[in-house]
Amino acid sequence: MNEHKSLSGGGSLIERATQIYDFGAALRGRAAPAVEVPKDAPVIEVAQPAPIAAETPEAGYRAPDWTGPVQPIDRIALVEAGYLLPDGPVTAMSEEFRLLKRDLLAELAGNGRGNRVLICSAHSGEGKSFCAINLALSLAAEKEREILLVDADFGKPGIPEALGLNAGPGLMDALADPAIAIEDCVLRTDIPSLSILPAGQRSNNDTEYLASARTKTLLDRLTEGRPDRIILFDSPPLLAASPAAVLAGHAAIALLVVRADRTGEGALRDAAGLLKGASKVRLLMNGVNFGKNNRRFGSYYAQAHSAEQAD
Repeated sequence: MNEHKSLSGGGSLIERATQIYDFGAALRGRAAPAVEVPKDAPVIEVAQPAPIAAETPEAGYRAPDWTGPVQPIDRIALVEAGYLLPDGPVTAMSEEFRLLKRDLLAELAGNGRGNRVLICSAHSGEGKSFCAINLALSLAAEKEREILLVDADFGKPGIPEALGLNAGPGLMDALADPAIAIEDCVLRTDIPSLSILPAGQRSNNDTEYLASARTKTLLDRLTEGRPDRIILFDSPPLLAASPAAVLAGHAAIALLVVRADRTGEGALRDAAGLLKGASKVRLLMNGVNFGKNNRRFGSYYAQAHSAEQAD
């Protein structure tokens, strides 16, 4: 994906990230040490803001199907921007995302937080939205899966526009107004297994809304009783805005996108430190140019296609 110095060895882009970054060191000390409190210590009560009222889904509740009108994805815009093309030819990039999604699906199985994946980065311009859209398109090709890509970059939303969709009310509107049903905000696409949840109206209190009890309730309303439904969050950069760190607390896996030719290790360590709420944190390397002796999926499929034509 994009351009950078060649990397040696095999493995997925998640595994290759460890060749450049000491990611283990960035996450050491994530768990706070236990603190003993004397039994006779005074109890100090701190006033907390009242959470937004929200009803917990009833027992046996099953998240509804999306019922909004279907909007076509702009395939030409996808190709021009370098994204994967649904039902397009197999390429080296499409194979990399296939490997990535296989790893994610294996790690999501049995996770107590459900099928929720946060895609984030330390700074802007490191390719998180690029990776989020491509991962959503790749996952949408899975059989018997539903993918909901959430535009959670509230300051600079761009997912619907990148796909050629008309955005309406979104996540922030449903968080701020209990009268808005979050399922009514979902945009259906002409890829039956892929839907989009826009960011919604910009708010100066986005972090506070996300930290409220209503966020968990709304996310449960989207996924309850639907183990086949996967939610991907495209978040703002970790070191530029606070919502990403809050969203990590709702994620089973946080994918931290690092640009091979741009992300510094100091920024990586700072960003990883903000993901303590996520069940698991994984690095995703972007901007890699494989060496000539490494895996070249695209050339293999191109050769196979040429052989078929020759036959």
